[in-house]
Amino acid sequence: MAFPATIDQLPTPALVVERSVFDRNLAVMSEARPGDRLRPHVKAFKSTALAREMEAVGHHRFCTATVAEIEGLVGAGVGTDLLLANETLDYRRLGVLVEQGADITAAVDSDEILAAVIAGGVRQVLIDVEVGLPRCGCDPAQAGRLADKARAAGLEVRGVMGYEGHLMMVPSAERRRAKVETAMELLLAAHRDVGGDIVSGGGTGTYAVNEWVNEMQAGSYCLMDTQYATLEVPFEIALSVLADVVSVSPKGWAVTNAGLKAFGMDHGNPTWPDGDLRFCSDEHSTLSTDVTPLRVGDQVRLLPAHVDPTIAKHERMWVVDGEFVIDQWPVDLRHW
Repeated sequence: MAFPATIDQLPTPALVVERSVFDRNLAVMSEARPGDRLRPHVKAFKSTALAREMEAVGHHRFCTATVAEIEGLVGAGVGTDLLLANETLDYRRLGVLVEQGADITAAVDSDEILAAVIAGGVRQVLIDVEVGLPRCGCDPAQAGRLADKARAAGLEVRGVMGYEGHLMMVPSAERRRAKVETAMELLLAAHRDVGGDIVSGGGTGTYAVNEWVNEMQAGSYCLMDTQYATLEVPFEIALSVLADVVSVSPKGWAVTNAGLKAFGMDHGNPTWPDGDLRFCSDEHSTLSTDVTPLRVGDQVRLLPAHVDPTIAKHERMWVVDGEFVIDQWPVDLRHW
């Protein structure tokens, strides 16, 4: 396929990124969390090309949710300090990269995960501490013991991480900050027992109120979605799904060719800025036409409610300047 010049030439449904909005989001975050104070979370966008854009503004540390994301970053030569901010049972693929010179750190929260890290050949760890989100992380009181065991096995313990994901969407910034402080007290107590230089955590929803971590694991901020946009954060929605109108009913609705298989739906339906989106089915979204009339062949941009799983459903993002297509970013870090 020839490189499309304008969005009407794109095969739909298509992910599109408004370049000017993306650039503004990067600039805002880079001013607030410059350099290594930000460790962008690749799980949000799953693209080495997009990660390079973050490197270009000074961010060289990255964290990931999957082994495949680290493999892709290393293969593309992106990032100088990579963290698997998640537990797995097979670190052998990462151990191969460590032997080749890659700087990789693993998050550990139990004796079993620590044993898997050692067996896999990864030599640097952060102690993953549970700070209120019922997910991964050890009890803060166990963090020091786990760090001692790691050091006794010859590993470098770089510090701690704790993800306050349960607080990302607290509506009031003041209440969010107070709750984050409570969560971070747990993390800092663990850090006093663990040692190391790194206190890692946070995300797009708490980047402005979490004053306790020294590296922020935000990722969604660069593209955004409608859920994060409900917060008072200075980031704009840069990502949308371009869809074609394929059917119009005289009863007051139109149907597009982007449905459940084009969006992450765990945070709700996508949004149509020019009217109401009634519902999504497998391949379709049905739009009300009482405010904005539509014809077959029209294109619409639908805004995802959750950026991460939406991107994982697509093979590439098309970078646009209004109606003009100026670049493409492969979504090359999908899968596991």
